[in-house]
Amino acid sequence: MKQSNFFLLLYFTITSMVLAQSSMVYEIGTTVDVTTGADICADNVSIQGTYTGTGTLCNGPLPVELSLFTATLAKNEISLYWKTETEVDNFGFDVERRINGGDWNKVTFIQGHGNSNSPKEYSYNDKDLFAGGSKFQYRLKQIDTDGNFDYSDIIEVEVVPDQYELSQNYPNPFNPSTTINFSLPKQTQLKIRIYNMLGEQVATIAEGMYEAGYHKVSFNASNLPSGTYIYRLESSEYVKVKKMILLK
Repeated sequence: MKQSNFFLLLYFTITSMVLAQSSMVYEIGTTVDVTTGADICADNVSIQGTYTGTGTLCNGPLPVELSLFTATLAKNEISLYWKTETEVDNFGFDVERRINGGDWNKVTFIQGHGNSNSPKEYSYNDKDLFAGGSKFQYRLKQIDTDGNFDYSDIIEVEVVPDQYELSQNYPNPFNPSTTINFSLPKQTQLKIRIYNMLGEQVATIAEGMYEAGYHKVSFNASNLPSGTYIYRLESSEYVKVKKMILLK
């Protein structure tokens, strides 16, 4: 008995999408027309039929190619900007920060574009400069959809105030906690003390050597009665006093 073979002829056109998966196989008799701007991308692409068109056939996944990562200092914030040229399975980016060589901490997450063969732009504005230091370093933790990740290079911005400053506490009035910001143009030995309206000291909330930069301290007045209080920053070169109101 003579065996007869025949093939089903298939034809389809890919016009705009990026196909990214672990394996793609197009059997004998398949005609694949990939138009300009479209891509077929996978870990393993096998086209046994006819491949036509000016689109791209890439055997192996595109990387998440980071082409730019910058940071600029504005008046009250640090603006981060980065750009990718291509992305495959990009879940997104953790933006991580450390100050004066301390520990890395995640400050936000930015969603990725998944799969893309065109440039994508991202940005984030870090407005929390009162974090205690002057050397702000950033890196991106790029996370794939399967949980794998990789880190970008580290970029650094130096943030040094041009003068001493003690800010008004916030919130004010408060109950029972409030935050006090202060800035230092250079490393400074200082104290911040709290007084009642009789001039009696009721608390010391900061004492010691502080690096140049923007700082914040918290004050919890849960053990004090309602009323007006004075807080005083004192150093060898700068003294400043402000009032705050505790309302219970």
